[in-house]
Amino acid sequence: MKHTTLKLITILFGLLMPAVLGLAKDIHFEDGHSPIPVKEATVQGIPRNNSIVASINGHILSIVFLENLGQVYIEVEEVGGGEAQCQSTPTPDGVDFYITYAGSYIVTFTLTNGDVYYGEFEVRDE
Repeated sequence: MKHTTLKLITILFGLLMPAVLGLAKDIHFEDGHSPIPVKEATVQGIPRNNSIVASINGHILSIVFLENLGQVYIEVEEVGGGEAQCQSTPTPDGVDFYITYAGSYIVTFTLTNGDVYYGEFEVRDE
């Protein structure tokens, strides 16, 4: 009996997770949001860059964590110096940053285990 229940739960979980993750990404990029590819910089274990969804809409940088990655340190800095913002946030929460000036930026995500991910994006005055 226990084996059958566990098997059923595993099958349902396997069928539902791709749909849930796909819907979360689609909803996040509506209404003018441009996706920011999140790349691996330094990863010691299993890559988690697919669990970090970032997008830019005008001057608003939106970040959503699709799974619990623990406390994540986020730093947003202008390429070549200039404006810099940083914040530590628990996951799987999301966070928004207001980027004051147009320009080229890098957002860096540092996990508590030392893994680092980043994304590059442009802010344009429209």
